[in-house]
Amino acid sequence: MSVDRRLVLASASPARLALMRQAGLTPEVVVSQVDESTVRAARVGEQVALLAAAKAKAVAEQETDALVVGADSLLEFRGKPLGKPADAHDARDRWQRMSGRSGVLHTGQALLDVRDGQVVSRDVAVVSTVVHFASPTPREIEAYLATGEPLAVAGAFTLDGLGAPFVRRVEGDPAAVVGLSLATLRTQLAKRGLAITDLWRR
Repeated sequence: MSVDRRLVLASASPARLALMRQAGLTPEVVVSQVDESTVRAARVGEQVALLAAAKAKAVAEQETDALVVGADSLLEFRGKPLGKPADAHDARDRWQRMSGRSGVLHTGQALLDVRDGQVVSRDVAVVSTVVHFASPTPREIEAYLATGEPLAVAGAFTLDGLGAPFVRRVEGDPAAVVGLSLATLRTQLAKRGLAITDLWRR
C-alpha cells in the first residue's frame, strides 16, 4: 500500500540521496543551511544527534506536510570527532594515523513529522559502527587524495566510493557508514504507524 506523504531529505549529501533512492524512496532534497560549527556536545554521539535534529528542524519549519529526515555523521578516532578534512594535508595526516587502526562512525538521524505546518512527532537516533581501516601504501594514499573524494566526506573515507578498498571491515550498520541507517529509518517510520514499504515509489 502506498501512502501519499512527501519525504524530504534535509541534507546535501549525494551519498544519502543515492542510498534512499536505491531503497525505493524518492525524497525531495532541501538543504538546511545549518551552521555546523555552532553545534557542540561533550560526546561525538550527542553531537551528531544535535546536528541531525537541527538540520531536520530547520527544514521542517519551511514545510506544511512532510516527513523530514535530517542526518549527520562524524568519525570518532581516539576519542576525537573527525568531520571533513580541512585540506589535502589534513586528509593525508588522518590516513597516516588511521591506517591499520579502527574508529567509530557515528550517524545521527532525525525524523520529524510535519502536519498543517506543525511538528507533531520528533524521533532522533544515533547509530554507531566500528570501521576497521586497511593500511594503504603512500602511493595509494596520494592517489586517493588526488581524486578529491576524501576532502568532501566525514572521516576522509567512503564505504561506497573510491575509499572502499581501504576499509577492511565494519562492525554494525554499513548503510549508516554511508550516511543514513535504513534500518533505523524503518523503525522511526513504524513509530508513526508507517511501513517503509508504504513509501516505496518503484
